[in-house]
Amino acid sequence: MELKDQIVLVSGASRGLGREIARAFSREGARVIVNYFNSAEQAESLVQELGDKAVAFRADVRDDGQVKNLFEQAKAHFGSPVTTIVNNALVSFKFDPVKNKDAFAIRWEDYLQQLEGAVKASLYTVQAGLDDMKEQKFGRIINIGTNLVQHPVVPYHDYTTSKAALLGFTRNMAADLGKYGITVNMVSGGLLKTTGASAATSDEVFELIKASTPLRRVTAPSEMADAVLFFASPWSRAVTGQNIMADGGLVMN
Repeated sequence: MELKDQIVLVSGASRGLGREIARAFSREGARVIVNYFNSAEQAESLVQELGDKAVAFRADVRDDGQVKNLFEQAKAHFGSPVTTIVNNALVSFKFDPVKNKDAFAIRWEDYLQQLEGAVKASLYTVQAGLDDMKEQKFGRIINIGTNLVQHPVVPYHDYTTSKAALLGFTRNMAADLGKYGITVNMVSGGLLKTTGASAATSDEVFELIKASTPLRRVTAPSEMADAVLFFASPWSRAVTGQNIMADGGLVMN
């Protein structure tokens, strides 16, 4: 299915990377559901920017009932079901190496919050879209990961562990859903310049990343968004269960 024919749900799309992913799909002609939880004003502003092929719906993607309602609203609005899911939402996390909890301070509750935001939310969005994807014999699921799983230069214990679990989720779903024409992949970025989550990162850290990266620059959210498009496009139709690093070559698989 061409990008222009897809109906794309982007969770956490009102800000940061999610905003750029929504813009990227809209640029290619797709219809876009801008999911948000707290940022209603920013979500509506984005919809105004993208035009009549975009709509904003509020839902806490950690709540099964709200997610099901979100998919029903989207289907009713566009007259067709969601074809493509981008699990991007990030729950209550800042990339702050100074305030980050170390091994002595981290608590299970911190892990649980991030696991629910990454894996639980992705499970709910995938299951909400499965029946329609199976019927259409087409589905694209793209999960947002991090290169910290392979290269934990800063030990963000709870965040990185949740993304490692999401990678396992991605590959198991890919193995299970391929027979229905559904692909499941992951795009993993490094620290992006700049999003709300990375705003607390110092210039010194960004400069260190820049100097360590083959491209000699820090990846922008719009660049990572383009990598997400690949997994939704016809060019990736034989690709599933994969994890692409969109970090300028900092981590090479």
